[in-house]
Amino acid sequence: KAKAKAEPKAKAKAEPKAKAKAKAKAAKEPKPAGSFKVCVCGGAGGIGQPLSLLMSMDPNVSELCIFDLSVAMVPPAGVAADLSHIERKCSVKGYVMEVGKNPIDFLEECLTGCHLVLIPAGVPRKPGMTRDDLFKTNADIAKGIVEACAKFCPTAVLGMIVNPVNSVVPAMAELYKKKGLDPMKIVGITTLDVVRANKFVGE
Repeated sequence: KAKAKAEPKAKAKAEPKAKAKAKAKAAKEPKPAGSFKVCVCGGAGGIGQPLSLLMSMDPNVSELCIFDLSVAMVPPAGVAADLSHIERKCSVKGYVMEVGKNPIDFLEECLTGCHLVLIPAGVPRKPGMTRDDLFKTNADIAKGIVEACAKFCPTAVLGMIVNPVNSVVPAMAELYKKKGLDPMKIVGITTLDVVRANKFVGE
């Protein structure tokens, strides 16, 4: 009888362990390639190009759109052509717009169906430029892209890499609120600042 009672207890203890092992095994198994569509607005610039490279190599991304202005250091179509040669299933396409035009008139095909829009756009801070000057310039650039996103991919997450990030993000969140959209979809990318701070503290 004692043995009979001990057996169910042993089985009960073994079951959670078996489940934990199965979960661990499932976690180790590589996930199949996803079907996310990503757009990098400013994808032909100094930050945009390596960011586009990372996105094209991500197995979760099946479609990548690279958008930039005609004055970019490399034409967006050229960046897209290079990235399309990488041995991945991701399809890459470039989109260009002339300076002074409104993004909402050019980005319908580019943004429709996007799950994630990364925006490394805007100008860097120049000598003698105040924070307010930088905000005025870059907020206008961000506003045009965000308004296009609100129209063509309102459920997408927008990753803002537009300086000053801590001023641009709340401003764009307010714009989304006024349109009746979720302001939590707009986030600021500050990884570079964190890395720089860690390096500074380490030294």
